[in-house]
Amino acid sequence: MFILIDLHSHILPGVDDGSPDLTTSLNLAQIAVKQGIDKMLLTPHHMDGKYMNNKKSILAKTASFQSELNNHNIPLEVRAGQEVHLNGNLLTAIEQDNILFADEQQHYMMLELPHNEVPEYTNDMVFELQLKGITPVIVHPERNRGFQKAPDKLYELVKHGCLTQLTASSYLGGFGKKVQKFTNEIIKANLGFTFASDAHNLAGRNFKMKQAYDLISKNNYEISIKYQQIAQSIWNGKAIQSVNISRIHSKSRLENLIHRLF
Repeated sequence: MFILIDLHSHILPGVDDGSPDLTTSLNLAQIAVKQGIDKMLLTPHHMDGKYMNNKKSILAKTASFQSELNNHNIPLEVRAGQEVHLNGNLLTAIEQDNILFADEQQHYMMLELPHNEVPEYTNDMVFELQLKGITPVIVHPERNRGFQKAPDKLYELVKHGCLTQLTASSYLGGFGKKVQKFTNEIIKANLGFTFASDAHNLAGRNFKMKQAYDLISKNNYEISIKYQQIAQSIWNGKAIQSVNISRIHSKSRLENLIHRLF
């Protein structure tokens, strides 16, 4: 197994609903290292209607946190990032240089959609981002109710060049059986690209990266290796080869009709 790269975390202290203080963050970092993680993208929520974590501020706070990690001899390399919420101001924020990316070349953006839906303008926004040379990495699609109701929406986004990041704990059942089932369907359809922790705290939303990779290695070793390689490619700003994807046909016609009606 490669040394793991975690592309989605909320352990930067005191900036969102993740770690509340430095002590907690250092404890989380130690757990991450024990999990085999040696590189981590810090992705506080940004532009989600509650949190505004501007680029300049997160760069400074990440540098300070890296110094604390070094001072405490915790061998973890962190990079400033954002979990960027999809909204109508996104293109303006990019033009104003207020967006952080997963890679230094600014090719990959960790993009969050509203939890309850896939907005109608999503495809248009994705197209505009791609015109700028940005590949959206859709975070935790398995927990998005819009994708759960209409998996073809996820298929279309991936078909048109988006990547996805699955939450490790979703694969392990940490968000319930429904989300776990959908996660497996995404993986089977080749609509998943990598795991990340989405770690928030020391209790319920902790690191489960090692456990997820151990399990997927038993089920499909090739996918395990692919997911690790893709995380590394995103971190390094490298191109990712296209894969053969398929639609998710998990719901009966009756279930699909019910979802369309309600």
